[in-house]
Amino acid sequence: MDYLYHPYPSQRMTVFAKNGVVATSQPLAAQAGLDVLKKGGNAIDAAIAAAACLTVVEPTSNGIGGDAFALVWTSGKLYGLNASGYAPALLSLDALKERGYTEMPKYGFAPVTVPGAPAAWAALSKRFGRLPLAETLAPAIAYAENGYPVSPVLGKYWAAAFRTYKEALRGPEFASWFATFAPGGRAPKIGEVWASPDHAATLRSIAETEAESFYRGELAEKIAAFSKQYGGFLAADDLAEYEPEWVEPISVSYRGYEVWEIPPNGQGLVALMALNIMNGFDVPSVPDVETHHRQIEAMKLAFADGKAYIADRRYMSCSPDELLSESFAAMRRAQIGEEALTPEPGTPPKGGTVYLAAADGEGNMVSYIQSNYMGFGSGLVVPGTGIALHNRGHNFVFDEHHPNGLAPRKKPYHTIIPGFLTKGGTPVGPFGVMGGFMQPQGHLQVIMNTIDFDLNPQAALDAPRWQWMEGKTVLVEPHFPRHIAEALARKGHDIRFALDGGPFGRGQIIWRDPDTGVLAAGTEPRTDGAVAAW
Repeated sequence: MDYLYHPYPSQRMTVFAKNGVVATSQPLAAQAGLDVLKKGGNAIDAAIAAAACLTVVEPTSNGIGGDAFALVWTSGKLYGLNASGYAPALLSLDALKERGYTEMPKYGFAPVTVPGAPAAWAALSKRFGRLPLAETLAPAIAYAENGYPVSPVLGKYWAAAFRTYKEALRGPEFASWFATFAPGGRAPKIGEVWASPDHAATLRSIAETEAESFYRGELAEKIAAFSKQYGGFLAADDLAEYEPEWVEPISVSYRGYEVWEIPPNGQGLVALMALNIMNGFDVPSVPDVETHHRQIEAMKLAFADGKAYIADRRYMSCSPDELLSESFAAMRRAQIGEEALTPEPGTPPKGGTVYLAAADGEGNMVSYIQSNYMGFGSGLVVPGTGIALHNRGHNFVFDEHHPNGLAPRKKPYHTIIPGFLTKGGTPVGPFGVMGGFMQPQGHLQVIMNTIDFDLNPQAALDAPRWQWMEGKTVLVEPHFPRHIAEALARKGHDIRFALDGGPFGRGQIIWRDPDTGVLAAGTEPRTDGAVAAW
């Protein structure tokens, strides 16, 4: 790729380094990860430090009470960690129907599943880290205790979340959210210093006990007591019996590269199915109308299949291998014509959110993502802890016969997905694009920008994005080429420009040169992104 060639407007260039790189959506978190590297930690320690720090410096997107996934390259092998939580044992469709629900709610205790993020930090640290968890979490604790000035994009989303929650959250159980995140009856302003001693105390407890307190100790007791007080479903046993899962990553071969994702219950499979479809098309060096049309159609078909089949792996009616088979991809590819289609699931053959990337000079690389979902999550903050509980259960289907139907101790279809790229078994590096159902679409676009269109990491992230919404509706960024948008409309796509910026995800990329070990990183221009390099 040409590192000087940059076809899109940007305030940044690709960052190069030899000893280590941390790329995140917040400069303070990126710097925290780099500080840990300089103290003798490895890329895994740096990723944990940045992730914990992000729960403090970007609480609009993630928190201590959220989920996490990671792909880790170390010692010549790629490892996968699924730290998503399951539904409480008391949470069932019948229980919700008894309370008058007819669909999965967004807020309150009903969509709260067991948080997995603290378990992810502990598991990664124990298996691959070099420094004690107390040292890697120290920067996050300091920012929570002493405060930090709110950055521009963070301030924008914080204010928007406050307006939403002020209208949506009714009841005494939500009082702690407002006390924590809207002190003085408003969201903190851009540049204003915000601190949360409760966050600091909780992070310190997690650090000192390697997350045991969160699942089987003092913090677990507080979470369970809060849930019980307001008739929630989450109980002490749900926390005590939870463990994150080490999983085998899944992949597809795409034009000489291997693209890796976490297997279901995550939606990384959607990105791989779309890439598998695109693999059968000739793609020009510069994306044209036909390329965009096929990308959109491939993504629509992949999402239709993902929504129909992806669930907790134990409940799926078909395997990832079946959905990623060449025969299934060929069948779906053949359905793409000249006109936009309304997607329906195929029949396979039988057989929120923050994203960060970290790499060190020894060859260790981490692709990591964590989220509370839909901004701050459920609207519930455990009093005296700063723990904002996520609402990931909102993704369950309110249908007992659907593979993703709600059931006790079941994991929901999950939107957050880390990605990793290799070539011939050699690591190229971590990549990811956060943002709900934008994520597989961002993965497809970033990978094709890199492999097909030869863009460097920063240019691959800066390129104008599209997002399929539903039916034939496609949202595009304001700087998306107008002539292509008009041509897509003539093919039947309902093209809509997102004049307010829109939900196009936020990503990070780190690529490693296999010959020199030089690291090349790009960060997201759509947020307060930063690359800290050494």
